[in-house]
Amino acid sequence: MPDRPESPPTAETVFRARGLCKVYRSGEVEVHALREVDLDIARGEFIVLLGASGSGKSTLLNILGGLDVPTTGEVAFGDHRLDGAGEAALTAYRREHVGFVFQFYNLIPSLTVRENVALVTDIAVKPMAVDEAIELVGLTPRRDHFPAQLSGGEQQRVAIARAIVKRPDVLLCDEPTGALDYTTGKLVLEVIARINRDTGTTAVVITHNAAIAGMADRVIHLGDGRIQKVERNEHKLTPSQLSW
Repeated sequence: MPDRPESPPTAETVFRARGLCKVYRSGEVEVHALREVDLDIARGEFIVLLGASGSGKSTLLNILGGLDVPTTGEVAFGDHRLDGAGEAALTAYRREHVGFVFQFYNLIPSLTVRENVALVTDIAVKPMAVDEAIELVGLTPRRDHFPAQLSGGEQQRVAIARAIVKRPDVLLCDEPTGALDYTTGKLVLEVIARINRDTGTTAVVITHNAAIAGMADRVIHLGDGRIQKVERNEHKLTPSQLSW
């Protein structure tokens, strides 16, 4: 039997999922992306979702982030049920509670670093100061530069600043180092770890790179749409200690 990844009993549960299934249909073909997933995530945890392509990682992350809904099963963010929620409710949930970081940065080329980050504050309920978010990702000297003037790692850090400026409860990262080289990827991971540690933001990171698992509180291994194994790191590594 796969392990059930229960969060610590004394911690406040941010996400609770039970019997989560997702089936995609194309004509008569059914693809089971998630199969009976049970999952608790506690506030302030750093979670790594590890698995090969097609294991269900992105589907799970998208459901937690309100970008998709399960076919069957229950999933809740605190007291708010996400399964069965309408698009307006999911949009409000994403706006108020979730920061997303993807493999590709999706910055607006004609805007500076500061302007790219500031865009999000217009829809945020309680944003932090734009310059504070930029300082958290270590880009204050580059805040007036345009994306084309930045390295890939710097652009990804802008994307992280844009995600955290609205003070999200959770930061959901889908292969955030996938397009980066080894050294730059570790710098980006350090930023994510610092946000998690210093602000208490719950972080969930998707990766197929097993080495990154060392920096997590818990590592959830997915395969064939199921949770195959759960590991807890008693001694977390810093990104600088990772190697791959």
